[in-house]
Amino acid sequence: MKNATLFKKNDIVTVTIEDIGSDGEGIGKVDGFALFVKDAVVGDVVEARIVKPQKNFAYARLEKVLTPSPFRVEPKCAFHRQCGGCQLQTLSYEKQLEFKQNKIRNNLIRIGGFDAAEVDAKMEPIVGMEEPFCYRNKALYPMGADKEGTPIAGFYAGRTHSIIANTKCHLGVSENETVLVAVLDYMKENRVTSYEEATHQGLVRHVLIRKGFTSGELMVCLVVNGEKLPAEEKLVERLIGIAGMTSISLNVNKEKTNVIMGKKVRTLWGKDTITDSIHVRDMSKEGFPRTGRSLQFHISPLSFYQVNPEQTEKLYSLALEYAGLSGQETVWDLYCGIGTISLFLAGDAKKVCGVEIVPAAIADAKENALRNGIKNAEFFVGKAEEVLPAFYEGKATEKAVEVGRVGDSDMRHPDVIVVDPPRKGCDDACLQTMLQMAPEKIVYVSCDSATLARDLKILCDGGYELQKIRGVDQFGQTVHVETVCLLSNQK
Repeated sequence: MKNATLFKKNDIVTVTIEDIGSDGEGIGKVDGFALFVKDAVVGDVVEARIVKPQKNFAYARLEKVLTPSPFRVEPKCAFHRQCGGCQLQTLSYEKQLEFKQNKIRNNLIRIGGFDAAEVDAKMEPIVGMEEPFCYRNKALYPMGADKEGTPIAGFYAGRTHSIIANTKCHLGVSENETVLVAVLDYMKENRVTSYEEATHQGLVRHVLIRKGFTSGELMVCLVVNGEKLPAEEKLVERLIGIAGMTSISLNVNKEKTNVIMGKKVRTLWGKDTITDSIHVRDMSKEGFPRTGRSLQFHISPLSFYQVNPEQTEKLYSLALEYAGLSGQETVWDLYCGIGTISLFLAGDAKKVCGVEIVPAAIADAKENALRNGIKNAEFFVGKAEEVLPAFYEGKATEKAVEVGRVGDSDMRHPDVIVVDPPRKGCDDACLQTMLQMAPEKIVYVSCDSATLARDLKILCDGGYELQKIRGVDQFGQTVHVETVCLLSNQK
């Protein structure tokens, strides 16, 4: 029997995959020694090569599937193993949903310290997708060059900035490939160079493509290491014939940075924005039918907007259902982005205040409120962890004054607080102020169930009780999952 300490790099082992790790890797054991095997599926028997041995476990690379799992499916993408985007494409969708449900559950138990029976009693079935492909309304393709210097578009290989040439991603809309071929043909014809990170030379860095799923409108924005492109009219000529084309623009980014988008956008043709609508869903009925109520949004190249419109409607409708508004409540929406959740809430609330650190997002939120005729929602710029305490304490700071009512008792003691923070979760100062404000309900929307569990522990230790938990699959074929939780004040 091989002792764990004898496993070395490049050893070949046979292992049965018994579980799935948080990053989608298969987990199996050999003589009690845990192996994490990327691209292996639970139920597989595989041959794997040790690539990074540790004291009590090792990372391994899949070499050969000896006996395929009953949950293994044929992937649509030939590049799924090299690309860092789709970690679960060889796993059946039903099993993907089970994995995501368990991921939320396990994080609440392990990190949040919640009792397993309590979680099971309050966790509702995950909301899956009808079609877990072609769901993304936004794609960002890095541009590069092959060995001959010919421009290519594609995606970064996992954990690298090496570009895999691929114009067809099965998570995006079909128009993406047509757009990329047109851009590449323009670049070849006009000798337009791709950007090189190492030398900071070359012109085209990325191609951004967005589609309004309800409007059918298309937007194309080239991110360039300069102020303009050669023969810009030739690019426009190639793109305007694509059905739905509405907006063609350039985004200027001349910085040595991994940040993709610059601050300056210049429209080459068409409108500055495209339009999309989000509908309210009835989450209590089978199939989650639309209720007829909808909101319209204008989206620029720099706007934050959820990438899966079908599931976004379900996610926001679930948050609205959990908030349980009757028309008389005051609501804070923290990390509000362009105001999508805020405006949904405003339709059923007395007043909503949204907070977001990005000035451009707040400008979009205010415009979206005007566009939809919503007058009971206010938005202002700042960090939630700074603005909320300043407002609660009645300090006449610049950010508190911007709200307009320092010491307003209605908003100092709101009925509901909704939070939708970035992956890192809520700042501790924000959590503590929420506890001081003591709303009747907190609705927490999370894109990372690990930081969600950490924050829920703090809120529940501060007097709240977890009432409902539900996952929403926004990102089919990946390990990511959104979660909505309802907490009620027990004090």
